[in-house]
Amino acid sequence: MASFLQIADDEKGYDLDLFCVPRHYENDLDKVIIPHGLIMDRTERLARDIIQDMGGHHIVALCVLKGGYKFFADLLDYIKALNQNSDKSVPLTVDFIRVKSYCNDKSTNCVKVIGGDELSNLSGKNVLIVEDIVETGRTMQTLLSLLNECNPKMVKVVSLLVKRTPRSSGYRPDYIGFEVPDAFLVGYALDYNEYFRDLSHICILNDQAKEKYKV
Repeated sequence: MASFLQIADDEKGYDLDLFCVPRHYENDLDKVIIPHGLIMDRTERLARDIIQDMGGHHIVALCVLKGGYKFFADLLDYIKALNQNSDKSVPLTVDFIRVKSYCNDKSTNCVKVIGGDELSNLSGKNVLIVEDIVETGRTMQTLLSLLNECNPKMVKVVSLLVKRTPRSSGYRPDYIGFEVPDAFLVGYALDYNEYFRDLSHICILNDQAKEKYKV
């Protein structure tokens, strides 16, 4: 089972005034739950674990857009550093796919995969899917089902966050950064209707902001 850093349900988090938060978001957030520095430290360790497990194989890193782009970029920077400074290195190429399953703060039953036609190029490849958050797990299960039809050699999934929720299908990624409470999280490229991607820390969104930015 994948190891992870658990953020407890009763985690008090950190006051916003302890961190640099964009002023246009100051009234929209309850608290900082995962500071940026902690995200980076955990991402560095995930990179090391991935290299240890998949090193020696050519890896195609598949970024799940849009929320995964920041984690993807930072994770690959750490993998690149390991490639340059250790005896064990791994050839790495990248690809992108967009998956959409949210409207406002609710996960829909409809999972849209954009860019799936290119998945056929992953046949026979070792694929690392890089995701920002796994909630019910149904989005990732849909993507894995589509990917397996293309007969990749190996597929591993790394997710920065996994949410504890009664709606979970039971799916767990191969690599997990943090296990988090069942709250709506934004920041570090996680969005609410495209807002908050420009927030460095992962924060809990307040109810007023859900109404303010609702579509």
